Amino acid sequence: MVLIGQLWGSAEAMDRSEVIAKMKEMRPPNLMVLIERPDVGGNYLLGMYAVERDTTNKDLRRYKLWQEWPTDLNIHSETVSCDVEEPLRVARDGQSIYVRRLNPGGDVVPASREDHLVWWAACVPDMAGTDPVSLKETALSLGYSTVLVESQEVLRVPDY
Repeated sequence: MVLIGQLWGSAEAMDRSEVIAKMKEMRPPNLMVLIERPDVGGNYLLGMYAVERDTTNKDLRRYKLWQEWPTDLNIHSETVSCDVEEPLRVARDGQSIYVRRLNPGGDVVPASREDHLVWWAACVPDMAGTDPVSLKETALSLGYSTVLVESQEVLRVPDY
């Protein structure tokens, strides 16, 4: 019984490492790495690719977000608004749409750090991966006030 458990455990571990290796091979060549940190069993990576400017609204950017955990991979399509008056990130999951109003160049708290990293990478690609806490002067030079109130609105997706 113990031998079967040991064999099952090593086969499972081998499969997991193969999956992780394949996930890494699948990373898009133009992936901008925004976060890479240790996680249980390996590393967590957050990256962005396929950033496109909207054809009808110069302030909107659409992109793909690559979230890679040691045992999982999620790819999301999202949008940000780079508008000076109302910078925001729009994200969604299976149940909700999240509209997060941001304050580029302002205070960054742990809960909004990812939002700021994503926003800067989409709106000002030269700043991708830069610590958003250090970007106050850059934000001011781009016309952002750095004193906007941050908030989040959660919109439930209707069940059909």
